[in-house]
Amino acid sequence: MPFNPNMAVTVGVTVACMVVTYLVCGIPFGFLFGELFGKGDIRQEGSGNIGTTNALRVGGKKMGALTLLCDVLKGALCVAVSHLVIAHFCDPSPTLLNPGQPCDWALALVCAAGLAGHMFTPYLHFKGGKGIAVGFGVCVAWIWPVGLSLWIPFLVGVIFTRFVSVGSMLAAISLPFWIWLYYPTSSVAMKAIFAVMAVLVVWAHRSNIKKLVHGTESKLSFGSKKEDR
Repeated sequence: MPFNPNMAVTVGVTVACMVVTYLVCGIPFGFLFGELFGKGDIRQEGSGNIGTTNALRVGGKKMGALTLLCDVLKGALCVAVSHLVIAHFCDPSPTLLNPGQPCDWALALVCAAGLAGHMFTPYLHFKGGKGIAVGFGVCVAWIWPVGLSLWIPFLVGVIFTRFVSVGSMLAAISLPFWIWLYYPTSSVAMKAIFAVMAVLVVWAHRSNIKKLVHGTESKLSFGSKKEDR
């Protein structure tokens, strides 16, 4: 196979965007807001996680809302900017990065890097959140129909079971199916990457699964403890 300089540039720029996205999405806003709000290290309370629900439980509605907003935005902004950067350096037409186009794998990898950054943040010894908020952010920024559709299984799971963890895992499990539904012509690489992302989010909820099996998982109830996302 002859050397393709344009593909080499695409790969190089994509890797650079992945590294930056990993580092930005690794910013542990829940932890930072805990310190700024005078609540200390939120990992020492509740579920021990840095996600939205634990931030809400430890610091209240304002801190929880800020954590959710920042976690969603960091993923969305990284993917949106990466879209522009890759298109600028690799090809004048950003449509080549759309699902089903030759370079859809590039943005799919950036999405995966964002999720990995949040879940394995380099700033807290590679222990982060469970990926729900940032996963929603990266999807909405690039494949918004999928991102919005993730709310369907999430709400169904929470409404019928009152377990946030169940809704979160249902949303993650549904991710590859929404990709198939909305973007059937997307590359095998893109489909595989999002399938791996779904598996990672479910894996991050392994402690919740154990609690569900043993009947010790906390149910959603305003004013009481909720499991962290």
